[in-house]
This record gives sequence, structure tokens and C-alpha cells, in this order.
Amino acid sequence: MDTTALDDDLDPQSATPAPPAPAPDLSVLLISLLKGVLYREHDERQWSSLLQLQARVREYVAVLALELVLDEAEGYAFLRARPEPADDDPAPRLPRLVARRPLSYPVSLLLALLRKKLAEFDAGGGDTRLVLGRNDIVELVRVFLPEGPNEARLIDQIETHLNKVVELGFLARLKPASASATASASYEVRRILKAFVDAQWLADFDARLAGYRTALADGKGTRDE
Repeated sequence: MDTTALDDDLDPQSATPAPPAPAPDLSVLLISLLKGVLYREHDERQWSSLLQLQARVREYVAVLALELVLDEAEGYAFLRARPEPADDDPAPRLPRLVARRPLSYPVSLLLALLRKKLAEFDAGGGDTRLVLGRNDIVELVRVFLPEGPNEARLIDQIETHLNKVVELGFLARLKPASASATASASYEVRRILKAFVDAQWLADFDARLAGYRTALADGKGTRDE
């Protein structure tokens, strides 16, 4: 039996080498971060590139008065404006690349309640994803809002605040488990909320709630995002 052809097929030197993995692209990575939050679960390749290039990313965005916030444990990264210099600091004040947007008190209240819920969830251990139904979130908020004669209007107002939190990226609307029109919507509380509402802020939660009640009773008030 002639084994020449078989031996040629098995010769490791004759095999075509696998193409090298593409090098991480700093430009693509920076553009992604400038557009919004980068989540590990959404793009493993970009996340891997960020871990390799994070020193260069930090150096680049510093020129724009930005800093990289990277949480490897929670799996998210984003850019935020560096703290402004103190009043007695002679350093020049640069224009803000990331604009501040005012948040209404109901939206701010909802973020506080979701952050508290996330802290309680983490303390209990178990799953890493906190998922709440629409009705659960409505009940969280409604006890702090002024009562009115129109229940449907109150629910619509909470829905508006809920949509704003989704728009800000702190809640992710999940696909319904069934196609039923009566199925309640569900939302995942994004863990990036921990970066915006820190432990010290949460420690003052009761005092802040008192402020929310006063502001909501007056029917006015906003705070910066």
C-alpha cells in the first residue's frame, strides 16, 4: 500500500497556518466609549480590547478632560468628565464634553429606590441579575408620590419616569416571556447604577427620601444627572 499521499496530508509542515488574531483597534474602542457604555456581555471582543488597551485609552481621553471608569467585576466601562477644579485652583476650566442634564425628582427618586433594591438583592446572594416586573417598580414609587383622584394618570406618570430611566441606561427592558397582551413588562436593573449611586450616597438614603417627599409635595424640584 502506497502511503505517500497519506503521509503528505499528515505532515505538519505542509498544513496552512492559522491567520493571526486581529490586533485591538484603539480607534474603534474609543469611538464605542464616546458613544456610550461598553458592556462585557454585549461585546466580548471589544471588552478584551479594552483590557489590553486601557492604559492608552486613559492617556487619550485625559486630553479631553475625561476619565475611564472600568469595573471588571461588574463588566462595564464608560467615560465621564473629570471633577472640576476647586474655586481656588488656578488650573483653567475646560468646556465639558459630557453635558449635565437635569433629572426630575421622581426620576431621581426612582434611581434611589432601584439602587436600594439592588443593595438588598446583593446582600441576599444568589443570582447576579435583578429583574423586576413593571408592577413591582410602580409599587416601589407610588407610596412616595402625592395621591390623586386619577389612578390611571398616576400610573402613566410613573411609566414616563420609568421610560426615562430606561433611556438613561439604568434599566433594560426585557422581552416578554409570552406574546400575551396582558403580560406585564419586566426590567433588569443594570449594575452600572452602582457607579452613579455609591455606598455613601446610599447611606444617606433616609435623609434623601425626606427631601424627596418635601420636593414632591411642593410639586417642583430637579437635580443634576
